[in-house]
Amino acid sequence: MRKEYDFSKAKPNPYVGKLKRQITIRLETSTIDYFKDLAKELGIPYQNLMNMYLRECALAAKRPALKWS
Repeated sequence: MRKEYDFSKAKPNPYVGKLKRQITIRLETSTIDYFKDLAKELGIPYQNLMNMYLRECALAAKRPALKWS
């Protein structure tokens, strides 16, 4: 390791806006199980799969079909 580093030509991280943020969310056990099983089939972590699905919904501007009585 060097004693000092020169950061005069450093650039800001271009990916900082794309970082993920940890949240707490309450999901039904059956929903989690579904995504875990599907993720195992596809060979990716289930959190990544859920994020991909939610991002796809957001990009397509999907809205839930809610009918309140």
